[in-house]
Amino acid sequence: MCSGRRGTKRKAEVQVEEEAQPSVEEKKRGAGGENSQEIYGRNAEEVKSALLADHPALTVVLNPEKPRRNSFEVTLLDGETSLWTGIKKGPPRKLKFPQPDAVVAALQEVLKAE
Repeated sequence: MCSGRRGTKRKAEVQVEEEAQPSVEEKKRGAGGENSQEIYGRNAEEVKSALLADHPALTVVLNPEKPRRNSFEVTLLDGETSLWTGIKKGPPRKLKFPQPDAVVAALQEVLKAE
């Protein structure tokens, strides 16, 4: 019977279609070529640099515990004082990240209040 060849041929066609589809990693990277982890990391480094430039004696820790997915927050280590949060912001994704000078200004406000 011909059913054996026919099943093989269909499997070959399915494999060709699967190869043409982008992988999960390519979908995450999108058109920009960077995945979200690289974008969050780059923005975190920019904020860290700005804070250290303004307050060199400051200790800045990136992600002391696992961060929330798709969020960007800047919090003092006391855990209660939030300097900036992007949780309710966006889309577009760029709204989820603060300008480094905005975080520095928020830190100065908190330090004045203490």
